[in-house]
Amino acid sequence: MPLPLSPAQIRSIVESQDAPIALWSGAVSSGKTIASLLAFLLRLAVSPDQGLVVIVGRSLNTIERNLLDPLQSAHLFGPLARHVHHTAGSTTATILGRTVHLVGASDARAEGRIRGSTIVLAYVDEATLIPQPFWMMLLSRLRVGNQSRLMATTNPDGPFHWLRKDFILRKDAIGLHHWHFTLDDNPSLDPQVVQRLKAQYTGLWFRRFILGDWCLASGAVYDMFDEHRHVVDILPYMRRWTAVGIDYGTVNPFSAVLIGQGEDDHLYAVSEYRHDSAKALRQLTDAQYSHNVRQWLANVRRPGEQGGGRGVLPEWIFVDPSAASFMNQLWTEHVPGISPAVNDVLDGIRSVGVALGSGLLRIHRSCEGLLGELPGYAWDEKAAERGEDKPLKVADHSADALRYALHSTAHEWRHLIDYKEVSGAAA
Repeated sequence: MPLPLSPAQIRSIVESQDAPIALWSGAVSSGKTIASLLAFLLRLAVSPDQGLVVIVGRSLNTIERNLLDPLQSAHLFGPLARHVHHTAGSTTATILGRTVHLVGASDARAEGRIRGSTIVLAYVDEATLIPQPFWMMLLSRLRVGNQSRLMATTNPDGPFHWLRKDFILRKDAIGLHHWHFTLDDNPSLDPQVVQRLKAQYTGLWFRRFILGDWCLASGAVYDMFDEHRHVVDILPYMRRWTAVGIDYGTVNPFSAVLIGQGEDDHLYAVSEYRHDSAKALRQLTDAQYSHNVRQWLANVRRPGEQGGGRGVLPEWIFVDPSAASFMNQLWTEHVPGISPAVNDVLDGIRSVGVALGSGLLRIHRSCEGLLGELPGYAWDEKAAERGEDKPLKVADHSADALRYALHSTAHEWRHLIDYKEVSGAAA
């Protein structure tokens, strides 16, 4: 093989061949996917012809990106890559001469795609993201005597997740073999890549994706937030006015947060507009909110300019996607740059956590609503006990506005993180 294998990878590949259920879990980029795919290829080569071979992922796109693209890489799999054939968008691939069915399992209804099948070999990517009913149906389809095998990878989730509770903790009783991987188990990783990965994950995700812990989503969501590190009184000149994030509310507070990129290449929450109808004893209409947001932006002071210029035109205004009527109001008034925000809550929290944890994001002291919410923004521990990662829906309006602005533009700013600086701060 072109890439070296660690003792942990080799051991898992060998031991998995006789395991009815084989599970690789642990840190991101720890080598578990390469080891599991090699194990899959070895098992595929000796599997009986009766029964289907399936690869399961969250979607066809994730299967292509996470599995088929690596399998077709000569850098990773050498001559074996020539025996992996797939046309983008097709629900089958040919691997080592066998037809392999590609099954997306984004919800419980996906179990209908394998119901009635007889499966001899299954590979599951990111098993914690697969619905439990689908997993259980998949197990029931492995019925080619003692020749059927299920191989799966995953990053850890919460300690009450069904995969840990019903399978990992009962592994001896059900014939599951489990290998836990850390970053040190991947000998091909460059030390700078390790440093970058450690900087990209903070809080809950650092524990899960770097340390490989199956840990509870508890306590503060942004436990890396530090007033002394993140709050500033003086702003630099802004080379870009990147985005505004808006969390819409009528009974609940309406919040808008303006993000700029300073000449020092840090991101700044420069200013905030907030209307709390409960405190003001007055609800506003969409037209009134639109007027107020435009007036607020027209009066934002541009720091670092002689004469104290005012008024900014952000590149984007990302609005809570559920606020369709407010977006229509803005579009009707020809406000530029309006777009529904990317509202993947957990991924968005992770983006904000990366910006805070790396020190890239600073917040001006005038953003009182945001600064009042961030320290108390907490995980819902009752939801965590049900196996769900959810923040409490309490005092989160400015925090949501910040998430909309940052996560919707994450591709614009991640390259700004100085990983050497992060490593030095962590040390």
